[in-house]
Amino acid sequence: MLVAVTSLPLAGCNTTGTSTHSTDGTVTSSLGVDGNGNRIDANAPTAPWSNQVSLKGDQSARLVELGKESFRDANFGLSEKYFRQAVEIRSDNVSAWVGLAASYDQLGRFDNADRAYDQLARLKGDDPRILNNRGYSYLLRGDYKKAAAFFNRAQTKDPTLEEVQGNLHLLDKVRDS
Repeated sequence: MLVAVTSLPLAGCNTTGTSTHSTDGTVTSSLGVDGNGNRIDANAPTAPWSNQVSLKGDQSARLVELGKESFRDANFGLSEKYFRQAVEIRSDNVSAWVGLAASYDQLGRFDNADRAYDQLARLKGDDPRILNNRGYSYLLRGDYKKAAAFFNRAQTKDPTLEEVQGNLHLLDKVRDS
């Protein structure tokens, strides 16, 4: 059973600013170049909470974009590298920590994922998206009791969050099989 769960994509995590449960999960290709010659995607979705720290002109922002691109390409080793470098440059970069935690989850490095989620909790408190992502991490591990606890906390914080609804449904399906 664990093999089936660990092969699931990171459906609940909002690492790329989109969710597999969203109605608009398309990736745009309207790339441009910023003043430093870095590729940018003007239409790339951003997480609604990513504006906590301004990353304009910060190299960590470029590393986050590279991490997101690698994650979308299922190159989790490379995405981990980029997200880790981003948090080393800027330890308050929430998007980088989210990506790092999700990359560790996909690599099965759950001890490192836990440390990243702990840092996110220090930065964002009980943010429902972070609680949801941590619940998904426990779902990947096969710890359904902890997964349910985190999903339920996320749902209590924001009952409209579609990712949580999808993950609770997924959890029920996995438990029933």
